[in-house]
Amino acid sequence: MSDINTEFSEGILRVELNRPDKKNAMTSAMYTRLAEILAEADRDDAVRIVLWHGAGGSFTAGNDIQDFLSNPPAAGGSPQGLLTDAFIAFSKPIVAAVNGVAVGGGTTMLTHCDFVYAAENTRFQIPFINLALVPEFGSSFSIPARVGHLRAAELFLLGEPFTAQHAVELGLVTRVVPDADLLTTATATARKLAAKPRGALRASKRLIKHASLGPVREAAGIEGQEFAQRVRGAEAQEAFSAFLEKRPPNFNQTPARVAAE
Repeated sequence: MSDINTEFSEGILRVELNRPDKKNAMTSAMYTRLAEILAEADRDDAVRIVLWHGAGGSFTAGNDIQDFLSNPPAAGGSPQGLLTDAFIAFSKPIVAAVNGVAVGGGTTMLTHCDFVYAAENTRFQIPFINLALVPEFGSSFSIPARVGHLRAAELFLLGEPFTAQHAVELGLVTRVVPDADLLTTATATARKLAAKPRGALRASKRLIKHASLGPVREAAGIEGQEFAQRVRGAEAQEAFSAFLEKRPPNFNQTPARVAAE
C-alpha cells in the first residue's frame, strides 16, 4: 500500500495522502514523492488540475516526528525543500480538500494551492514554535502577506489551533463546507477548472503568482537555513523528546547560548 495514491480521470489528477493511521503525517519519502508527482503532472499535458486530499479523517498532521528525527532536513536539497520548489514551479491549478487536522506543513503547504475547501471539523495549527522550529514552505512571507503582521505573529509565535471558520476569515481557506460535502465540492471545482481553456488558465495563474514568486523563493531559502540549524539545536531536541515522551517540554534547561539565539 502506497503512502500517496494517485488517480487520473478527465483531466484531473487526484492525489491522496494515505497514512490514515498516522493522520497522514508526512515522511521524508512522502515529501520527495509528492514533489515528483507535481513535477510529472506539470509536464503532462493531459493533466489540467490537481485535486489533493487526505485519506481517512485527516488532511495531514504535518511532519512524522519519528521519521523527522531520523532524517532531519539539511539547509540544501532537503525533501521539504524539493517539495517547496515543486509547488513554486507548478503551473496548473491545485484544489485542496482539507478535513480533520491540518497541522504544521498541513497548513503552510496550502499557501501554494489555488482553492482550499475545508470541512467544518478541520483544526488548523502552525505549531513550529512549540517544537523550537521556524516556519517552512515560504510561509514566513506568504502568510504575513495575506493576513498581516499581527495575525501572522499570533499564528506563528503562539502556535495555537484555530478553526476552519477562522481560516476563512484570515484568507487561508476558500470556503468552509459540511464535512459530508467536502470532496464533492472540491471535485466540482476541479471539473469546472478542467473545462476552462488550458492555456489561459495557466497564464492567469502565472500572472496571479508573478509578484510573489521572488519573495516566496527568498523566504523559503532563508527558512531552510534557519530550520536546518534549529532542528539540530538543544531546544528542538528537548521539544522532540517531550513530544515522544508525552510530557511538557522544559526549555529553561536548554543552554543559555541556544536560548539567546
